[in-house]
Amino acid sequence: MKFFKLLFSNSGKIPRWTIFVFDLGLCAVAYLLSLFAKFSLDLGQEFLKPALMVLPVYLAVKGISISYFRLHAFVIRHTSVQDGLRIFYAMVASSVILFFIDSLYNYLPEKKVHLFPLTILLIDFVLSTFFLASVRVFIKLMYIRINSVSSKTVTNYAIFGAGDAGITTKRKLEQESRRGIKVAAFDSPQKQKKILEGVPIYNGTNELEETITRLNIEYIIIAIPSISKARKQDIVERCLALNVNVRTVPPVTKWINGELSFNQIKNIKIEDLIERDVIQLDKAKIGNQVNNKVVMVTGAGGSIGSEMVRQLLRFKPRKLLCVDKSEIKLYELDSELQENFKNELNTFVEIIVGDITNEARMAMIFEKYQPNIIYHAAAYKHVPLMEDNPSEAIWVNVRGTKTIADFAVKYKADRFVMVSTDKAVNPTNVMGASKRIAEIYVQSLFYQNQLTGGRTKFITTRFGNVLGSSGSVIPRFRKQIEEGGPITVTHPDITRYFMTIPEACQLVLEAGNMGNGGEIFIFDMGKSTKIVDLAKKMIKLSGLTLGKDIQIVFTGLRPGEKIYEELLNDEENTMPTHHPKIMIGKVRKYDFNEVEKNTYELIDMYRNQDMMRIVGKMKEIVPEFKSKNSIYESLDADVQLPDSSDLAKMLLPD
Repeated sequence: MKFFKLLFSNSGKIPRWTIFVFDLGLCAVAYLLSLFAKFSLDLGQEFLKPALMVLPVYLAVKGISISYFRLHAFVIRHTSVQDGLRIFYAMVASSVILFFIDSLYNYLPEKKVHLFPLTILLIDFVLSTFFLASVRVFIKLMYIRINSVSSKTVTNYAIFGAGDAGITTKRKLEQESRRGIKVAAFDSPQKQKKILEGVPIYNGTNELEETITRLNIEYIIIAIPSISKARKQDIVERCLALNVNVRTVPPVTKWINGELSFNQIKNIKIEDLIERDVIQLDKAKIGNQVNNKVVMVTGAGGSIGSEMVRQLLRFKPRKLLCVDKSEIKLYELDSELQENFKNELNTFVEIIVGDITNEARMAMIFEKYQPNIIYHAAAYKHVPLMEDNPSEAIWVNVRGTKTIADFAVKYKADRFVMVSTDKAVNPTNVMGASKRIAEIYVQSLFYQNQLTGGRTKFITTRFGNVLGSSGSVIPRFRKQIEEGGPITVTHPDITRYFMTIPEACQLVLEAGNMGNGGEIFIFDMGKSTKIVDLAKKMIKLSGLTLGKDIQIVFTGLRPGEKIYEELLNDEENTMPTHHPKIMIGKVRKYDFNEVEKNTYELIDMYRNQDMMRIVGKMKEIVPEFKSKNSIYESLDADVQLPDSSDLAKMLLPD
């Protein structure tokens, strides 16, 4: 009785020797039954007595096979398909060994008799395999039944996907029956109205809400490896509306030793609701452009820069220069590369600590490595901080960009791809204006460089917020939720465009490949997202209830912050490209001499640290720069737009 209590309990552990002896007993029963089956059909044979005499040999061989394949080591109540295969292999091995022993004995002089007749071995193999497997399955089913009945509450799950991943997920959930888990439904439009392992299959596309309500489903698990982003988002949105928790199963490649762990079944993240389908890149062209070239990434330790490094590694450049002034960020990048790209790190990747505003350091890097392609991602990007520190914004975003761009021309780089921001469109803050000035300088430098026979193509890419980047809204909300709230949102109507970091970097690579120079490429960011709705979804995905478990507090717009972002991505202001998610912005051209003069004057103001004068000069260079919710709003009334003669000096015809 104690044996069975241990067998079916959650915490009881049966000694391995007990299971070993039990398995040997089952094998002995199988052997005796095989003898009975053999000799009940042929009583005239005199094999019975010798067969019984060699029972110790039989048990020794079976014991060796059971030990070698460790049948006594795995937990019986959690028997899996892999365990069934081990039983099969063990019984095959033991049968082969017994056959080999029988053959040796039969061919000894004066020993023309079979110890283990082939018929008995075949019957024994079938019976012993069946007994060992069926007893384990019986124990597993009894364990599930007993623990399910004893559970005070039952939580109903539905699994999206009735393929191999879905079946594996169901079996893994059944092993967790002590949690009161019951798989009540599968979803598969192709297999609807069928029964899979005792569970009915529904069509979640048409019957999701009705099925959830009727079966009282509390959790949905998405177990479809090839599910499209659009369908996943549709499932999650519909489930959130019904306050149903959604989880997802990782790809098979991430299963531990080929087996799914319950702890790997994770909650859906907010990124899954915004992420779009994988972008199809022209890998051949990008590869031809990057392969065997020296490629430099500035800001390589940042969110965008580090992802650029990861994606560029696939194209095997001759040298990949990872430049950043942050020691800790480069250390983290180096550690990641050591773990995941050790060969690349040891062959063609260079980790370089360097500040883009330090001309001597940058000159040394350009002189030593002669980069062919530069992806310029280094910048100060946080709006409130730059609003308080305009001098640093122009020092890094303007002077740093100018330094790298000038060296690109001097050392005859093929391409300079600048990562810009949607905040440069009709800027309302210092950060956005500093990036717009950098755009203007890079563009005008390209046209000037063309006139003097230069080869460098300057290309600008512009996109909105990226999910998960340092300091962005999603990590901040996630931290606030973990701390119990409240979640702080600046304004109830504020909206933002979002894009995943990999998607943004893929588009940067594609735009950098297709650019002929002088363009500002604008990415299709999809629909803008209301930040307060984002916060509400994150609360639901965390299993919390707004107003009960956590609160949302509106703190007011920060200095320089817009309610709505602009991308200039309407048809009137953009031209299409061959890539559906990339457009070319129609922007005016500037005279380089005038731009260079204004840029030098702006940078020179850094010495005096007069913030009002610095921002005033920025407004002079970018007349559309109108401050919002900022102390610099007072400058807007004083700034005189250039008259027609001054404008003619700055602008060139389209």
